[in-house]
Amino acid sequence: MRQLKLGIPKGSLESATIALFGQAGWTISPHSRNYFPTIDDSEIGCALVRSQEMAPYVANGTLDAGLTGLDWILETEADVVEIAELSYSKSSDRAARWVLIVQGDSPIRALEDLAGKRIATELVGFTRRYLAERGIEATVEFSWGATEAKVVEGLVDAAVEITETGSTIRAHGLRIVCDLLRTTTRLIASRAALADPWKQAKIEQIALLSRAALAARNKVALKMNVPAARIDPVVRLLPSLHAPTVSHLYDRDWLALETVVDSGQVRDLIPRLTAAGAQGILEYELKKIV
Repeated sequence: MRQLKLGIPKGSLESATIALFGQAGWTISPHSRNYFPTIDDSEIGCALVRSQEMAPYVANGTLDAGLTGLDWILETEADVVEIAELSYSKSSDRAARWVLIVQGDSPIRALEDLAGKRIATELVGFTRRYLAERGIEATVEFSWGATEAKVVEGLVDAAVEITETGSTIRAHGLRIVCDLLRTTTRLIASRAALADPWKQAKIEQIALLSRAALAARNKVALKMNVPAARIDPVVRLLPSLHAPTVSHLYDRDWLALETVVDSGQVRDLIPRLTAAGAQGILEYELKKIV
């Protein structure tokens, strides 16, 4: 049987990726003693690969497809095809940011102030190109970790580090000067895999269902019964993807109404719907929106 070789990012994105695939319809089960999780689809073979190495492995054909951040695609400059942007990170559905950080009292206030300075980062290639494109000459050195601590201890003048909220940076008494890159997870594929109709179809299936799962996050469905005489004021309260679905009940004086709304709206919406005449309101989570 043919298999698509799929890379799952090992590390900070691992659990979020497995959760996304679970919502999309695939159960991935990691094993503590090897790097090859099982998946309940005989047409896919999984391998855990560091995000930093994913694009090169896909580019050289070791993997047919994989998930990694835009940051590591740009860093490695690997020849891969981006199939889908999947906006999720290790703890949220928003983009992570690579930012320039300095000590709170540093005289560095703008990117131009980096001229002649030392910068530590894991994203060395991208940072060097970013500064060179702006005519800024600085020393950019690779950091194996604890990058923020190097700034705190004065080992470097600045760092380029990834963050989602900036709270950890501020907690260390550091200051964000500017953003260099916003990065989200991408589903990538090799050109060779996309030239194979069977593999291309499998990759497109993964992309479709993954996007559908993300589209359903933070959304809920509401169902309710409404007296026919009160349907217009109730409908006016309801946002939806297009328009609410309305159908007659056996009792022709009542209608059944169904719609999709942002989950954050529900606590304010349900009391208003009740006051407008809706009854039997049901709320349930969604798995996918295609």
